[in-house]
Amino acid sequence: MSAVADNPLIEILDKGDEQLHRIILNGIRSFNERLFTNQPPGQDLTIALRDPRTGKAVGGLVSRMSGGWLAIEMIFVPEEFRGMGVATKLIAMAEKEAVKRGCHSAWLDTVSAEATRLYQRNGYAVFGELKDYPVGSSRMFLQKRLVP
Repeated sequence: MSAVADNPLIEILDKGDEQLHRIILNGIRSFNERLFTNQPPGQDLTIALRDPRTGKAVGGLVSRMSGGWLAIEMIFVPEEFRGMGVATKLIAMAEKEAVKRGCHSAWLDTVSAEATRLYQRNGYAVFGELKDYPVGSSRMFLQKRLVP
Protein backbone atom coordinates (compact mmCIF):
# COMPACT_ATOMS: atom_id res chain seq x y z
CA MET A 1 0.00 0.00 0.00
CA SER A 2 1.38 3.44 -0.93
CA ALA A 3 1.45 6.33 1.47
CA VAL A 4 -1.05 9.10 0.81
CA ALA A 5 0.37 12.61 1.07
CA ASP A 6 -1.43 15.24 3.10
CA ASN A 7 -2.99 18.02 1.07
CA PRO A 8 -0.57 20.92 0.68
CA LEU A 9 -1.19 24.18 2.48
CA ILE A 10 -1.90 27.16 0.21
CA GLU A 11 -1.23 30.69 1.41
CA ILE A 12 -1.49 34.19 -0.07
CA LEU A 13 1.56 36.31 0.76
CA ASP A 14 1.30 40.08 1.16
CA LYS A 15 4.75 40.71 -0.32
CA GLY A 16 7.27 39.03 -2.59
CA ASP A 17 9.42 36.21 -1.32
CA GLU A 18 12.77 35.81 -3.13
CA GLN A 19 13.28 32.24 -1.93
CA LEU A 20 9.80 31.18 -3.08
CA HIS A 21 10.34 32.99 -6.39
CA ARG A 22 13.55 30.98 -6.92
CA ILE A 23 11.78 27.68 -6.02
CA ILE A 24 8.99 28.36 -8.53
CA LEU A 25 11.39 29.56 -11.24
CA ASN A 26 13.65 26.50 -10.85
CA GLY A 27 10.62 24.19 -10.89
CA ILE A 28 9.30 25.73 -14.11
CA ARG A 29 12.72 25.63 -15.77
CA SER A 30 13.19 21.98 -14.80
CA PHE A 31 9.73 21.08 -16.14
CA ASN A 32 10.33 23.01 -19.37
CA GLU A 33 13.61 21.19 -20.04
CA ARG A 34 11.50 18.14 -20.93
CA LEU A 35 9.40 20.21 -23.35
CA PHE A 36 12.40 21.74 -25.12
CA THR A 37 14.33 18.59 -25.99
CA ASN A 38 16.74 18.89 -28.93
CA GLN A 39 17.01 22.64 -28.26
CA PRO A 40 19.95 24.56 -26.82
CA PRO A 41 19.65 24.66 -23.02
CA GLY A 42 17.96 27.72 -21.54
CA GLN A 43 20.42 30.40 -20.48
CA ASP A 44 20.27 33.78 -18.82
CA LEU A 45 21.90 36.72 -20.58
CA THR A 46 22.55 39.92 -18.64
CA ILE A 47 24.35 43.00 -19.90
CA ALA A 48 25.50 45.61 -17.38
CA LEU A 49 25.40 49.35 -18.04
CA ARG A 50 28.02 51.05 -15.86
CA ASP A 51 28.58 54.65 -14.86
CA PRO A 52 31.76 55.77 -16.68
CA ARG A 53 32.97 57.73 -13.62
CA THR A 54 32.49 55.08 -10.93
CA GLY A 55 32.17 51.78 -12.78
CA LYS A 56 29.04 51.10 -10.71
CA ALA A 57 26.19 49.22 -12.42
CA VAL A 58 23.35 51.68 -13.05
CA GLY A 59 21.19 49.80 -15.56
CA GLY A 60 21.34 47.29 -18.37
CA LEU A 61 19.45 44.44 -19.97
CA VAL A 62 18.16 41.17 -18.50
CA SER A 63 17.06 38.37 -20.80
CA ARG A 64 16.58 34.63 -21.13
CA MET A 65 17.33 32.39 -24.10
CA SER A 66 15.16 29.30 -24.47
CA GLY A 67 13.61 27.31 -27.30
CA GLY A 68 15.62 29.25 -29.88
CA TRP A 69 14.20 32.58 -28.69
CA LEU A 70 15.75 35.52 -26.88
CA ALA A 71 13.22 36.89 -24.39
CA ILE A 72 14.27 40.40 -23.38
CA GLU A 73 12.72 40.76 -19.93
CA MET A 74 13.98 44.14 -18.78
CA ILE A 75 15.92 47.09 -20.16
CA PHE A 76 16.75 50.09 -18.00
CA VAL A 77 18.77 53.13 -19.04
CA PRO A 78 19.04 55.94 -16.45
CA GLU A 79 17.76 59.35 -17.54
CA GLU A 80 21.27 60.81 -17.82
CA PHE A 81 22.21 58.24 -20.51
CA ARG A 82 18.99 58.38 -22.55
CA GLY A 83 19.05 59.78 -26.07
CA MET A 84 22.57 58.46 -26.63
CA GLY A 85 21.60 55.22 -28.39
CA VAL A 86 22.41 53.15 -25.30
CA ALA A 87 19.20 51.05 -25.41
CA THR A 88 19.80 50.31 -29.08
CA LYS A 89 23.37 49.18 -28.25
CA LEU A 90 22.12 46.96 -25.41
CA ILE A 91 19.54 45.33 -27.67
CA ALA A 92 22.05 44.81 -30.49
CA MET A 93 24.57 43.23 -28.10
CA ALA A 94 21.92 40.87 -26.71
CA GLU A 95 20.73 39.91 -30.20
CA LYS A 96 24.27 39.23 -31.43
CA GLU A 97 25.08 37.07 -28.42
CA ALA A 98 21.75 35.24 -28.71
CA VAL A 99 22.47 34.34 -32.35
CA LYS A 100 25.91 33.02 -31.30
CA ARG A 101 24.14 30.84 -28.73
CA GLY A 102 21.64 29.41 -31.22
CA CYS A 103 18.64 31.77 -31.10
CA HIS A 104 16.71 32.54 -34.28
CA SER A 105 14.31 35.20 -32.95
CA ALA A 106 13.68 37.63 -30.10
CA TRP A 107 10.64 38.99 -28.32
CA LEU A 108 9.87 41.55 -25.64
CA ASP A 109 7.00 43.53 -24.19
CA THR A 110 6.48 47.06 -22.93
CA VAL A 111 3.84 49.42 -21.58
CA SER A 112 5.66 52.47 -22.96
CA ALA A 113 4.55 53.92 -26.30
CA GLU A 114 7.98 55.55 -26.60
CA ALA A 115 9.72 52.19 -26.06
CA THR A 116 7.39 50.55 -28.61
CA ARG A 117 8.60 53.05 -31.22
CA LEU A 118 12.24 52.40 -30.23
CA TYR A 119 11.81 48.66 -30.67
CA GLN A 120 10.04 49.12 -34.00
CA ARG A 121 12.95 51.29 -35.22
CA ASN A 122 15.18 48.35 -34.29
CA GLY A 123 13.22 45.90 -36.45
CA TYR A 124 10.65 44.58 -33.97
CA ALA A 125 7.02 44.12 -35.05
CA VAL A 126 3.96 44.12 -32.80
CA PHE A 127 2.35 40.68 -32.52
CA GLY A 128 0.01 41.28 -29.60
CA GLU A 129 -1.62 43.88 -27.42
CA LEU A 130 -3.06 43.60 -23.93
CA LYS A 131 -5.52 46.48 -23.76
CA ASP A 132 -6.09 48.44 -20.55
CA TYR A 133 -2.77 47.38 -19.04
CA PRO A 134 -2.39 49.72 -17.34
CA VAL A 135 -5.95 51.05 -17.49
CA GLY A 136 -6.20 53.52 -20.36
CA SER A 137 -3.08 52.20 -22.06
CA SER A 138 -1.77 48.93 -23.51
CA ARG A 139 0.99 46.42 -23.01
CA MET A 140 2.57 45.72 -26.39
CA PHE A 141 4.29 42.47 -27.40
CA LEU A 142 6.92 42.65 -30.15
CA GLN A 143 9.08 40.14 -31.98
CA LYS A 144 11.98 40.09 -34.42
CA ARG A 145 13.60 37.42 -36.57
CA LEU A 146 17.36 37.42 -35.87
CA VAL A 147 18.53 35.06 -38.62
CA PRO A 148 17.28 34.63 -42.20
